[in-house]
Amino acid sequence: MNISSVSTTAQVSFLQSKKKKQLKLNPSPTNRRRRDGVVVVGGAVVVPSMNTSLPSHVEFISSPSNPFVKHCLKLRQNSSYRHSHASVLVVGTNPIREITNFQELIKGKPAMVDCLLLVDGAEVPKDLSYSSNRIVRVSSTVMKKLSGVQSIDSIEAIALMRIPNSFCNLDDDQREANLHSLFPTPRRILVLDGIQDPGNLGALLRSAMAFGWDGVFLLPGCCDPFNDKALRAARGASFQIPIVSGNWDHLETLRNEYQMKMLAGHPESNQGLKCASALSRELANSLMDKHLCLILGGEGNGLSEQSKQACELISIPMEGQFESLNVSVAGGIFLFMLQSRNHRFI
Repeated sequence: MNISSVSTTAQVSFLQSKKKKQLKLNPSPTNRRRRDGVVVVGGAVVVPSMNTSLPSHVEFISSPSNPFVKHCLKLRQNSSYRHSHASVLVVGTNPIREITNFQELIKGKPAMVDCLLLVDGAEVPKDLSYSSNRIVRVSSTVMKKLSGVQSIDSIEAIALMRIPNSFCNLDDDQREANLHSLFPTPRRILVLDGIQDPGNLGALLRSAMAFGWDGVFLLPGCCDPFNDKALRAARGASFQIPIVSGNWDHLETLRNEYQMKMLAGHPESNQGLKCASALSRELANSLMDKHLCLILGGEGNGLSEQSKQACELISIPMEGQFESLNVSVAGGIFLFMLQSRNHRFI
């Protein structure tokens, strides 16, 4: 081999090595790894590979480092990962029971429990033994890690469940939606505008379900209704009431389609362009047969300007100098008072 060919080979090797280093140091702007661990390639979301399946022979998991445990933990902690897998962890026997009872007894559908995790030594709840495709025992260490609570004395079961079909996340570019399938009977729709506290959001879902409202619409800025804290506060309502996540264009389509009257809860105030009407039995009776959207604003900033402009404002009369109530408390009062005729309790 002559000297020139050796030199050429070395130069090619050097250039290839340099190019590889440049690719590592300067990744494509369209390919990036987000903080939540999800990789975005050319604008598309790609979930990193993880062993999410549990071998059929496994009946007991003792280690928190087990790949399946890591998968379940990420479902609880990461919203984008949760929705990319269409799976959610439900912590606690009572919430699991409420969800499965609703699915099986009211809707006549089989329960959506893919896997029931039981702390070692706990008895299998009789009414859940037939609801799960699989039952796996776990150590107390694994149960504590997955549940996210300090004490697991009252936590004996965790269910890996599918996110229900009653939840729909509308894409920003999706102008047209099958509203009849999303909200089959939209007489009363609760709209949440920037509710970020999962406890408040879960409590509002629970109240909407309890007082016979037909669905919940989440505007941008709301937390995930399948967040573990929201699930605990909702006590199964997240799986029972139709929930749609969308933007104002989608909400306008809903309003126009069903000629819905837009109301928004707002503290009584003499400031601003609009005055809030006081919530009363007379006002509620006048709205009994109308299709309503009730918008409730976030904990810190309240209603968005768009909500204020688009809605008739209503307030809860209060004594003293209180400016406002907690949004879940105020929402419970509005939801009770503004029930439709078909669900009027008093």
